[in-house]
Amino acid sequence: MGKHKVVLYIAMSLDGYIARKDGSVDWLDDVEGDEVDNGYGKFYDSIGTVVMGRLTYDEVLSLTDDFPYADKPCYVYSRSKQVEAPHVVFTDEPLESFIPRLKDTSKGDIWLVGGGQLVQTFLEMKLLDEIYLAIIPKVLGEGIRLFPKGTIPNSFKLLKMEQLGQIVALSYKVIV
Repeated sequence: MGKHKVVLYIAMSLDGYIARKDGSVDWLDDVEGDEVDNGYGKFYDSIGTVVMGRLTYDEVLSLTDDFPYADKPCYVYSRSKQVEAPHVVFTDEPLESFIPRLKDTSKGDIWLVGGGQLVQTFLEMKLLDEIYLAIIPKVLGEGIRLFPKGTIPNSFKLLKMEQLGQIVALSYKVIV
């Protein structure tokens, strides 16, 4: 199978926020993108496994009645014990053993959905390979930062940039 990449695919406001203070992403609803899906379908087809934090999982559940990643193995990181839920596996397994195993066994790349605390940890542990960042032309003023205070300095190499309507999409390789 070979090793797959861990990719952070996420939208961010011009001022660096991925969600409002309450976790809401309603500010994404009226953004003028391309005529199809801003490349999401192609990206999602390349994914074999989904990984997210529990707060992100809670927000995903609040957005829709049907879990959008039910067709892929999905792992939710949580520091506290969670009640079993359909379509996901809650885990607190150490990332340094879990993620390399996923890279070897996943049927595609691993999507790090979020949130900021998990992104911070992945960068710290050098477990993130690429970032696909959709810059949304809005200023939120406050909220949940993509890179929370205390994120260690990192460098990135630009792989690609494209315009999708009013969205600018940037792809970066994480330089280790």
